[in-house]
Amino acid sequence: MTRSSPWLPAAEALALMQVRPQTLYAGVSRGRIRAKPDAADPRRSLYHRDDVQRLAARAQGRRSSEAVASEAIQWGEPVLPSAVSTVAGGRLWYRGQDACALSIEATLEDVAGLLWECAPPRLSSDEATARDGMPPLQAGLRALALRAAIDPPSRGRSPQALRAEAAEVVGTLADALIGKVPASAAAQPLHARLAAAWRRPRAAAQLRRALVLLADHELNASTFAARVTASTGASLAACLLTGLATLTGPLHGGAARAVQALVRQAGQSSADAAAREWLAHDRPLAAFGHPLYPAGDVRCAALLEELELPPAFAALREAGERLVGEPVNIDFALAALAAVHKLPADAPLVLFALARSVGWTAHVLEQAATGHLIRPRARYTGPAVAQD
Repeated sequence: MTRSSPWLPAAEALALMQVRPQTLYAGVSRGRIRAKPDAADPRRSLYHRDDVQRLAARAQGRRSSEAVASEAIQWGEPVLPSAVSTVAGGRLWYRGQDACALSIEATLEDVAGLLWECAPPRLSSDEATARDGMPPLQAGLRALALRAAIDPPSRGRSPQALRAEAAEVVGTLADALIGKVPASAAAQPLHARLAAAWRRPRAAAQLRRALVLLADHELNASTFAARVTASTGASLAACLLTGLATLTGPLHGGAARAVQALVRQAGQSSADAAAREWLAHDRPLAAFGHPLYPAGDVRCAALLEELELPPAFAALREAGERLVGEPVNIDFALAALAAVHKLPADAPLVLFALARSVGWTAHVLEQAATGHLIRPRARYTGPAVAQD
């Protein structure tokens, strides 16, 4: 890369700005820094020198705490200290352990023990949760809501008591999401129960790996929502209910459904035509790229390494990565996993919710230990008000 080029690789841009990668990607997402795929390696991006230098110069001045906090909300610097997980060096870490390495053999119960700092718990409720013919998500929301109405608050209770209740609350959600399983599978780990409920025993190992990879992901939207709820002293069930409700949004847990829709649309024409039509209607291609993984979502790579993509998914991956210049992410892998094993259409969201409930719980336990209320201030933009 010559000095005369108006485009900089990430390393040079970060050196000029003296910031973390998240801040650079936040500048791109907010339209402050122009970016384009690197012709030599479409998986990487280049950043416009003028934009980078302008922001670097602005950063030299003293920035107000309000400005820092405002930018932190949108893919910026972390807003809360946490020892649960982080993305660093392009890898996902659970309490200092590589999540992808853990996913080779660990179960979700093992990860719960790691994140909750206890022995691997049995994630099942004492009483069976009736689904009454409801879809899994509806059953899960109802089961947590019923507990949230009667369970004691989290504030003022010992970590041991909260961990014991956490296993039951996650178990309540698991029972509602999974539904009835054969008696022989009732005491099995969650991935085995899922495989039994879906009658896909050959999928068990890959379901296990997906659950481990999805267990936590820093302060994503649903986790942050759960922590805010926890900061009020609300019950564990109320905290998980908040997280699950947030997960249902199409910009969070619903991305795999968009991939499924894209594949169906591609079947009517071609993957290239479907991707171009989505982009032409100002709809970003779901499941391509991730701000925390500029070189590619490592969770996606770990899950796809054991999957042979169906032709429709392989064609969509090629077309999307070529047009967008970003590799596929974990949402694409979940949709592909469901297609390969012929899982229910809502399987990606069920996997996401079930796995992430373990991470939500870890953050709730961590927040409860601080005893602090999360209450940011608003930057008022309404009509002028009288000042005394």
